[in-house]
Amino acid sequence: MFAAGTVVISRAGHDCGRAMMVVRIDGDFIFVADGKERKLDKPKKKNQKHVQATNRVINPDGLTDRKLRRTLRELFGQDSALQESE
Repeated sequence: MFAAGTVVISRAGHDCGRAMMVVRIDGDFIFVADGKERKLDKPKKKNQKHVQATNRVINPDGLTDRKLRRTLRELFGQDSALQESE
């Protein structure tokens, strides 16, 4: 279901609604980074149930925090936090 480089949206926790990229997978958990709050060298451990996969994939080879922030900004607008529609 998830692979390194998959862009996901957090659905639970203090980062709810934020777009992030999967860095690695460990059993039922994934490690995600957004390049700002969570850097690539210290990704956030999240339960797979608490994120929603998108159809977007970022090539993780040679990726830096700066490039990740820029890519997420290009995909989702000014901020990687998505606006929830009511």
